[in-house]
Formats: sequence, C-alpha cells, structure tokens
Amino acid sequence: MASYDLIVIGTGPGGYVCAIRAAQLGLKTAVVEKRATHGGTCLNVGCIPSKALLHASELYEEASHSFARMGIGIGIGKPKLDLAAMLKFKDEGVDGNVKGVDFLLKKNKVDSHRGTGRITAPGHVEVTAEDGIVTTLDTKAIVIATGSDVARLRGIDIDEKRIVSSTGALALDKVPGKLLVVGAGVIGLELGSVWRRLGSQVTVVEFFDRIVPGIDLDVAKNFQRILAKQGMVFKLASKVTAIDTSGKILKASVEPAAGGTAETIEADVALIAIGRVPYTDGLGLDAVGVKLDDKRRIVTDAHFATNAPGIYAIGDVIAGPMLAHKAEDEGVAVAEIIAGKAGHVNYDVIPNVVYTYPELASVGRTEEDLKAAGTAYNVGKFPFTANGRAKVNMTTDGFVKVLADAKTDRVLGVHILGPDAGNMIAEAAVAMEFGASSEDIARTCHAHPTLTEAVKEAALAVEKRAIHM
Repeated sequence: MASYDLIVIGTGPGGYVCAIRAAQLGLKTAVVEKRATHGGTCLNVGCIPSKALLHASELYEEASHSFARMGIGIGIGKPKLDLAAMLKFKDEGVDGNVKGVDFLLKKNKVDSHRGTGRITAPGHVEVTAEDGIVTTLDTKAIVIATGSDVARLRGIDIDEKRIVSSTGALALDKVPGKLLVVGAGVIGLELGSVWRRLGSQVTVVEFFDRIVPGIDLDVAKNFQRILAKQGMVFKLASKVTAIDTSGKILKASVEPAAGGTAETIEADVALIAIGRVPYTDGLGLDAVGVKLDDKRRIVTDAHFATNAPGIYAIGDVIAGPMLAHKAEDEGVAVAEIIAGKAGHVNYDVIPNVVYTYPELASVGRTEEDLKAAGTAYNVGKFPFTANGRAKVNMTTDGFVKVLADAKTDRVLGVHILGPDAGNMIAEAAVAMEFGASSEDIARTCHAHPTLTEAVKEAALAVEKRAIHM
C-alpha cells in the first residue's frame, strides 16, 4: 500500500495547485484524477477552451467590422470562417495547458493515480482505474477538490449535440442558425457571444429580471444594453419549461417566471447554462460521515477541514463563488495549513470576470451590497469614451466605477465594464488587499496613454475631481 502525507482528489486549478504547494512544503503528495488529462473542467472543457474561442471569434468579428476603418484591406466581403480550424486552435491551446500541468506535477515529484477516487475511511483512498483495477492508498490527510458539474433543467435531457451544456457548446461542428441560451450568467453570455460573432442569432432566456445576477445592477444594465446592441436578444423574468426535440428544429416553451402564457422559441441548438453544482458523487462521503449543506456542498470550517478527521475540501465543492482562482488560493491555503503554516484566503477580494466584449470585471462590494448593509459610500465613475487610448482604439464602450467608504475613503468595490477589464481589475484587487483609499489610487501615477487611466479617473471622481470629464 502506497503511503503519503497528502492525497488530493481532483486536479483542477484548486487540486493541482494544492498538490504543488504541498510538495514545495516537503509533504509527500499524490493526486487522484479520473480524466485522462489533468486540469479538471477549467483546463479541459471550461475556462481555457472558452477563452480560446472568445479570442478567435473576437478577432473574426473585428476583421469583419473594424479592419477597413483602420486601413486594413481583407478583400471582398467578410473574412472566411474555417470552424474546424478554429476548433483545432482551441484544442491545441487546451493540450498545451494540460501538458503543462502534467509537467509541473512531475517536476514537483507529485505522484499521479488515474481513476475514480473513493474515501473508504479517514486516511484511506481507493482508486478504481478504467479497467477496474483497484489501488488502495494510505495518507495522513485528504483534500477533496473534485469541482462541479453542469446544473440541469428538470425534464430536459442534454445530449451535447442539439441540447448542449458548456462542454457541447465548445465543440459544435457548425454554426447554429439560431441558438437559444438558457441562463444569462457568465457561461451563457460568454458562449452566446462566441456563436453570435460567428453568425448565430442568439436569444438568451433568464429566470431573473436582470442578467449576471450578483453583479452591480448599474453595471449589469449597461452591460445588457451593449450586448443587445451587438445583436443578442434577451427574455428576462422568463423560464424554459420544455424543449420539443421531435422535429428538425427545436421548439422551446418559454413562460414568464411568475407564471403565465407560454410562447414558443425555435432554435437549432439550445445551450443550458443555468449554473453548476458541486460534484461529490462516488467519493464515499456518507460512509465517512462528511457533512453536506442544503446545496450539497461540503461543510468546512475556517481551515477548510470537514467534520471527519484529516479530510479537507476546497473549490467548487464548498461554499463561495465557483471560480478557478478562488479554488487556487484555497489550494495554497489548505496545503500550508496541513503543513503547519498559516494559510489564509481573503474572500473580500476575489475578482470576478466575464470574458465577453466588452469584458466585465468586478471585485468587492456592489452598490446593492452596501445599501443592504447600511454602509454610507461615495461613487466615482469614469467612461471609456473620455479615455484617450480607448478613443483611438475604437473601444469606448463601458466605464469604471469605484465605491469608497464615505467616512474612511477605503475602497469597498471596483467594477469595470470595458476593454481588457479582466486584466485591469488586478490593480483594484491589489489596492483593496492593502486597504487602499480612493485617493491612494487617484494619486498613483498611471502611464499615458493607457486604459488604466480610467481607473485613476474613476478614483478621482469619488471626490468629484476627475480631470478628463
């Protein structure tokens, strides 16, 4: 029987990062992975492949609509789409990333066990390979990092051909004439954007009366207007109750969320993107007494420990935002805790990004959060229409919004809707991690001409002293 200090079940961003950090700290570490490749959902069928298609489709749309204005000729008509080549480009990017994780695990002398892991008792993990061979592993500690699975709509079967999850939407062999997206969250809007750019008519149905629930409402409303201008059609406060697959065209029944008369929406493909649920099937949690909450998430304490001795959990299987970088930080923290150090995650500074165009990025509190908490605050906003770099690049959609405590001026939240927002939000996260005030950001010299000057100007606007507006 192989014996370890730590076994990590699952090698998504949380799991593999946890294993590497543990190995750096001198723990004899192993990972258990049921896929043929490491990286979990994120690298294989999630974050990485979707970003490849978002990047490629954005360039395709830019070539179609903006090149001529910039003096770049591409011949007669639109550029030609070779979807098979674009999907190959995506697959090559995935392959490079998963091989990179494999290399890092080997470099750090982390043992890999392929198969489905099951905890038979604290300190004992059984790994069942695809051929049925069972290996028993012994360990001092176990970290569950098995991630999440697609949330499903009752009565609607996902076949990954006509009715697809995010996995199937990354591998469609032709551009749907009409695409129905169920869910106006991050996944639905990102993948809806990909196929709209490539030629689909996209209709988004959302149960709530707004898109991207949880994002600052002011930002979300402006975001929806921009996406609608691009061609997305939104049906909010609505629900899909059934999809008829009997004909060549899908027929979805859509009703008001509060109940009422149904209408029929036709589509070639329907993407079910209503969220994700923790994946804990087959882990043997009942047998070892690991507690779950009412959302089937593993219950942990402040140190990621479950109620079962020596068993910890991180990432999508526990409470908190289902984000790869949140899982990574938890992976580092729990490895350090197991090694006797002081691991910690600051949940007040976890960035969130929607990689559409324009991008939407946020960190910290929304206006709705602050109002609900009774916190007095000031707001500074600055539009990209007033930013020199955005003007010259023809990327003026959106704005930066800074929320600061009215008494102390400490930055409580930053929201960016605009070009490259996903990269720009890092400045806000670092500032907030160090307890910065809006004046700290405002007095920091920003290079000119850059998009980040809009962050400085929004910070200046908190005290109504923006220069370029």
